[in-house]
Amino acid sequence: MCRRAPQMGCKPSSGAGTQQGSARSHPAVPRHLVPDSNTAPGPPHRRHSPPPSSCQRFWPAGLSAPGRRGKATSGAEGWGQARRLGGRVELQPARGEAEGSRAAPGAPAAAEGRAAELGGRLGSVSGAASARTHPPPNPGRSPLPRPGPRAPCPVPAPRCPHPPAPPLELPRAPCPGRRRLLPAAGAVPARGSRFPAPAMPGPRRDRPAVLLLLGALLAADVYFHLWPRARRELAAGSPGCPCRHRRPPATAAPPPRARAASALRRLFAHPLYRPAAPPGPAEPLLGAREALRYYRRKAARWNRRHKLYREELNLTSPAALLPLRPEASWLQFHLGITRDGLYPRSSPTVNRLLRDMQELTTVSADYSQDEKALLGACDCSQIVKPSGVHLKLVLRFQDFGKAMFKPMRQKREEETPEDFFYFVDFQRHNAEIAAFHLDRILDFRRVPPTVGRLINVTKEILEVTKNEILQSVFFVSPASNVCFFAKCPYMCKTEYAVCGNPHLLEGSLSAFLPSLNLAPRLSIPNPWIRSYSFDGKEEWEVNPLYCNTVREIYPYSNSNRLLNIVDMAIFDFLIGNMDRHHYEMFTNFGDDGFLLHLDNARGFGRHSHDETSILAPLSQCCIIKRTTLLRLQLLAEPEYRLSDVMRESLLQDPLAPVLTEPHLLALDRRLRLILKAVRKCIDTYGEAKVVANDTMPPEAPAPDRVKPTT
Repeated sequence: MCRRAPQMGCKPSSGAGTQQGSARSHPAVPRHLVPDSNTAPGPPHRRHSPPPSSCQRFWPAGLSAPGRRGKATSGAEGWGQARRLGGRVELQPARGEAEGSRAAPGAPAAAEGRAAELGGRLGSVSGAASARTHPPPNPGRSPLPRPGPRAPCPVPAPRCPHPPAPPLELPRAPCPGRRRLLPAAGAVPARGSRFPAPAMPGPRRDRPAVLLLLGALLAADVYFHLWPRARRELAAGSPGCPCRHRRPPATAAPPPRARAASALRRLFAHPLYRPAAPPGPAEPLLGAREALRYYRRKAARWNRRHKLYREELNLTSPAALLPLRPEASWLQFHLGITRDGLYPRSSPTVNRLLRDMQELTTVSADYSQDEKALLGACDCSQIVKPSGVHLKLVLRFQDFGKAMFKPMRQKREEETPEDFFYFVDFQRHNAEIAAFHLDRILDFRRVPPTVGRLINVTKEILEVTKNEILQSVFFVSPASNVCFFAKCPYMCKTEYAVCGNPHLLEGSLSAFLPSLNLAPRLSIPNPWIRSYSFDGKEEWEVNPLYCNTVREIYPYSNSNRLLNIVDMAIFDFLIGNMDRHHYEMFTNFGDDGFLLHLDNARGFGRHSHDETSILAPLSQCCIIKRTTLLRLQLLAEPEYRLSDVMRESLLQDPLAPVLTEPHLLALDRRLRLILKAVRKCIDTYGEAKVVANDTMPPEAPAPDRVKPTT
């Protein structure tokens, strides 16, 4: 019994329906619509169940509608599926109805009656639905002719207690306000079906724009970040880099940089730069255990002071503590200092230290001890030197290492005017960088490792310094550049300030030497010091026999101190430095220790002038180390020309080119003047008295022996 019969007009079934009752309730049906009992049922079609509210509209009383219990007593009572073929509705018997039609002789008459009644009802319902769906546009006019009657939208069948029978599929018309039922995705509609072919899902319109944006971001990242970093890595790579480069054509000449690189490698592979090892272990400057204990205490003290400073300023952001790592490059540099030099030959620690000073973040900035002593802030009498217009700062990095920063004061192509006195000359950052490379080429190894770097004066100096005096000297120039100047007793005005562009400023960074508490240094006046006055002169400038007086003074009388003074004079003459008023040395090594070549910023000022007075220790004393003479003669050879190897060595610096070509060519000219002065001394006093044997072997191997020449 139908559950929703009262609402839908569904009449309850009386057990088994009779043929007579069914035949009387339906008029006659045309012959062509009566299903043939000898015909097999057609292919199945889609079945759409009508809604419960429309259950009795399409199923008259007496039919075996969906939801009724039991079967019809004859084949005429069981209706098959209806399909649209050629514009007409054709009824087909369902499975099992053909046998029932054969058994009932009165089935054709009953079927005709029910078909006629069904056709009438369908016509009335379709007309009413069409009128409701498509009202006439103007009530006063006659409506336009419209196509034939349309059937209402298919709705699901009511839920009845007995098994459902095959639903009747009729022609459907679009229903306003109701979603149109579409066939399943991927199904092929039958011929004559009202359902259109399902549209394939196409690409979204915004996907090309998103892909284009992602491609642009990737290209920008590669161009502005990855490619510059790859170029820096390739440029700063060591000669033994495993990277493969394209070989130039056999007919093309190698570029100048390739020739210089090969000359530099051959120079460092020469026996003069690879002497025999000393019989005993090298004497280190520091003890590893003592140095680590001292620097740990110093790092803990700095972290405590930094924490208190942030608390005074009410800074809430957590402050990162500076760790002391034993493998830090600056600490390994300190532990590698021996009696032979500041660093061993071909030391990987130096290259790592240069890279760290170039890349590590600064955490503090302050004045150097020289400026503090001139301001009366501390008593540093051993290392105080006149600062003049020079400005230098101490920068501390995140690995607790320190470096001396000297900003750019003069452009590379500018030359010191000839009317300038040596003690008022500008101090150049590129001179510090070039002095380190020249010192390594000469195998002195007495200049601390130095590298160039672009410093952001606002973020890396002003924002990290705790010195109120240093903070007070910053200002913004009329060109909107950030500038600062030094607080010193004389010639420190705003017109002598250094300025960024607008924040970035070139400068040199020289590695700090060990603390004076661990390795005390002695600052000694140079015997050939200048007067530092406009009209006064020193004794060595007027007395050609001044060296005899120096020889009578200890320690110049019976040690290597005088030979080291001559080496320092040769180095100063090559770079054009007239400002060597003091020299320093470690007291732990005694009187025979090497001299430190510090403060070389006044070098490379005039490439067109050779100040021969700097060579006074050599020309007056007529003495030189054999190893120094052999290396100078080697660098005068075309295969190892000094300008070529110097040019290649300077290309490794981030601020390359460090020196202009006239300064490089001036090195070759000054080297010839040095060899000429040595030849003059040898002709006067003989080679045995002029060339002194030092701690290294006096001669190179026979195939590579270099003989003193004019």
